[in-house]
Amino acid sequence: MDKMMEQPADEHRENYRGVRAMPLVMGNETFEKLGSTGTLSNLLVYLTTVFHMKTITATTLVNIFNGTTNIATLLGAFLCDTYFGRYNTLAFASVASFLGMVAITLTAAISKLHPPQCAGGKQDTCPAVTPWQMTFLLCGLGLLVIGGGGIRPCNLAFGADQFNPQTESGRKGITSFFNWYYFTSTVAMMISLTVVVYVQSDINWAWGLAITAFLMFCSCVLFFAGSRIYVKVKPDGSPLASVVQVTVAAIKKRKLEPPEQPRLSLFNHIPARSINSNLPYTDQFRFLDKAAILTTEDQIMSNGASATPWRLCSLQQVEEVKCLLRVIPIWASALLYYISLIQQQTYVVFQALQSNRALGNTNFKIPAASYAIFSMLGLTIWIPIYDRLIVPWLTKYTRKEGGITILQKMGVGMALGVVTSLVAGMVEGRRRDLATSSPVGVDPRSKVNISSLSAFWLVPQLTLVGISEAFTVIAQIELYYKQFPENMRSIGGSLSFVSVAVSSYLSGFLISMVHQLTKNSGDWLPEDLNKGRLDLFYYLVATLGRLLVLENLGFRNCEAEQREARGGRLLVLENLGFRNREAEH
Repeated sequence: MDKMMEQPADEHRENYRGVRAMPLVMGNETFEKLGSTGTLSNLLVYLTTVFHMKTITATTLVNIFNGTTNIATLLGAFLCDTYFGRYNTLAFASVASFLGMVAITLTAAISKLHPPQCAGGKQDTCPAVTPWQMTFLLCGLGLLVIGGGGIRPCNLAFGADQFNPQTESGRKGITSFFNWYYFTSTVAMMISLTVVVYVQSDINWAWGLAITAFLMFCSCVLFFAGSRIYVKVKPDGSPLASVVQVTVAAIKKRKLEPPEQPRLSLFNHIPARSINSNLPYTDQFRFLDKAAILTTEDQIMSNGASATPWRLCSLQQVEEVKCLLRVIPIWASALLYYISLIQQQTYVVFQALQSNRALGNTNFKIPAASYAIFSMLGLTIWIPIYDRLIVPWLTKYTRKEGGITILQKMGVGMALGVVTSLVAGMVEGRRRDLATSSPVGVDPRSKVNISSLSAFWLVPQLTLVGISEAFTVIAQIELYYKQFPENMRSIGGSLSFVSVAVSSYLSGFLISMVHQLTKNSGDWLPEDLNKGRLDLFYYLVATLGRLLVLENLGFRNCEAEQREARGGRLLVLENLGFRNREAEH
């Protein structure tokens, strides 16, 4: 019998087929990444060339779209855990993504769904997009929001569900799945950023977008092909509902005095089949402890659970809410970092469009959106170097697992984010100077000068973006995974996407504000970057990152970690004791 199907006697209800299911799950994820990356990475170019949008308008729309998609993951995780389960959520979201890509493909294939070409090829004579065309485009993007909101928080957990965590072979299968998941996802995105983007930009938009829609169709086919063999975990209630219950119960009992010995006197019912480890009591946010005070008005059921969950919550539920509150400062501090990251994913495309993209002495030009591949290369090359060479070296000197703490790792990544913005500013300054003094040509569409500076000068800043992500983003995911109990890890996974969502909105606001404040005295962000000061905008982002992130989180929290470590616990990670016992078990 397949080792992946080993299971204890009490687990006989599930028939785990991890090895058989993994190719289908991985194929679904690979084709989804091939389709979505090819569409979304080139969306800025599509909006400015086919829909004739202004640079500011297109950038703001993309930021709002990305922000809405990422914040939708929180709603997707809630609906998944509470009502539908991961299989149904992924099924619905996959179909929604496919329909969204079909809609966007139609905007390119049907002439009435996009504005006519510019008269004489001049940008200032381009017809404006009609309300009907804009509505159809937004409907397609809306379907992609629904799809992304369901797929992103569920696909990784759904793949892990196919392996039995109670057996050694199942646990090894989960580890193998995670490794292959990130590997195939990265490879798929690289292919999409090169082949698919090239077809869209240099051959035909309709055919290029049709390829992404077809790839998403293949993703749906592979997903539904495994319906009979998937393990489909039923929803067990969302922890977000528990968070609201604790808050409401604490407010209702706000006039009660907290007990002197909360560990012993607070209501602490733990269901017999709970998937969570027992959280120890902590004395932070003691106002919430009132939700677990048992009064004469509260009722207890025969199984020991509260019959009035909106008046009486267990101590375990209270501690789960405290876990969420403890990570909010770190979550908020990372927002500005993501703004810096988002700028490298938007304006770098426009920088590439006005740089020399020729490959050597040939006439072949690398698509502007394809340069994002260098950030992925930076991440994939740096991770094994850091894990195999740098971490062992650091561990010898720091005597800490992982070489440095999670918060220190985030601080390093944020520092690299500031350096990235500084490098981007210097490269942009040089690109603009050469575009005005010795241009290599003129863009036939926008009639702007093309700088003689090679677009490969954008590679250093993009590589730094990838290395910075390897520190900050991975450390943030690791922090959420370790800080939250088992039933809240889907919410923890969503927090990273929500960070990107809020940062996308803030990024759009920052761009609009800078544009409005500078348009009368030398616009920093005009349509023609050669007439603007994008370099100063990058320096502004770097300054904000230095003042608001590094001082408040990167260095001070590292010092706080050291002080708290001497006292026996960490300020933010004080609740890891139960996971250490879980690991020992």
